Amino acid sequence: MKRFIYKAKDTKTGKNVKGSIQAENERTAGKLLIEQGYMPTLVTEESAEGFLQKMRNKVSAKDRIVFTRQFSTLIGAGLPLSNSLRTVADQTESKPMKSVIENILASVEAGKSLGVAFSQHPDVFDNVYLSLIDAGEMSGTLDDSLRRLAEQQERDAEIMSKIRGAMTYPMIVLMVIFGVIIFMMIVVVPQVENLYKDLGQELPTLTLIMVALANFLINFWWLIILLGGGTVWLLLQFRKTDVGTKFFARLKLHVPMFNGMFRRLYMARFARTAQILLATGVPMLDTLRIAGNAMNNVIVNEQIQEVMTKVKAGKSLSSSLKERDYILPLVPQMASIGEESGKVDEMLGKSAQVYEDELDEKIRTLSTMIEPLLMVVMAVLVGGIVGAILFPIYSLVNSV
Repeated sequence: MKRFIYKAKDTKTGKNVKGSIQAENERTAGKLLIEQGYMPTLVTEESAEGFLQKMRNKVSAKDRIVFTRQFSTLIGAGLPLSNSLRTVADQTESKPMKSVIENILASVEAGKSLGVAFSQHPDVFDNVYLSLIDAGEMSGTLDDSLRRLAEQQERDAEIMSKIRGAMTYPMIVLMVIFGVIIFMMIVVVPQVENLYKDLGQELPTLTLIMVALANFLINFWWLIILLGGGTVWLLLQFRKTDVGTKFFARLKLHVPMFNGMFRRLYMARFARTAQILLATGVPMLDTLRIAGNAMNNVIVNEQIQEVMTKVKAGKSLSSSLKERDYILPLVPQMASIGEESGKVDEMLGKSAQVYEDELDEKIRTLSTMIEPLLMVVMAVLVGGIVGAILFPIYSLVNSV
């Protein structure tokens, strides 16, 4: 699908409008605009965007959450669909989100269902979002579906914010360590070498190693940048392959210190997503398929798809979830209780809450463990370099 920029006249109001639309080609884009009640005057393919332009036009998670919450409130208050969308569009300050809402409004006014209108923006609304919109539209509980969506997105955003926050301090400390090492290697170590040369003395072995590294850094910095950039590029390309995707997915589940955090994150996300989908009337098989895709981890997704196959064959959800490497025990236990009481969605919601609480504790523990570990790393690295600089100076002083 290509994106086209258009200018058109609204046949109902006579107003001139402009925006963007996705279509296979320019002709199809023109037909879609006519179906939506516009008379196109200009339709051109959007030029390839640079990185900064893409970032500028990207809809943020916060904008999506605010839109969902406002839309839910207006629908719940009894406003018609078109009026609700128009009101939210008028109140939205984010230009990318405003453009998306206006396109959805145009599609709805052209007679398309809300689910179809939302599905035209897959880069903004994922499968979970679209499924809940469809379920809410069919069951007449759209406001409730949107409210649940907003709550889920807020929980996800809060969890990811905590994880990023826990990683921010280590990254800053590592950058400081790296900066100090580079400064000492480039500025201080060569001065020690020159001092020994002037005095005709031989450098100690440790200092010789530091000098060799410093000279390599000074003379071949471009090679280091080239190799570093090439390695990053190769890793990014590898990650796009099926093998690379599975490798990094498995790495998250097994890397020391972080594996427990990621496993709880995926279980909380699975249980919470399944709870919301089941509560809004989405069938069990569709729930498992959508919840698996929402994991953002192909290994966990594969196990959930295996669960779906067993459920399709007639087995219960709880028995199908048992004895899976990456599905933590509480989920099948709570699912079993839910099957007995007829409240599977509620029990999955409770297990999600447990894992979310455990994840919070895990993040706090991890932050506490990382800080002293980084201090030790800094002491060893910087201490080694300082030792390589100070030992020869002390040797010179003692020899005088």
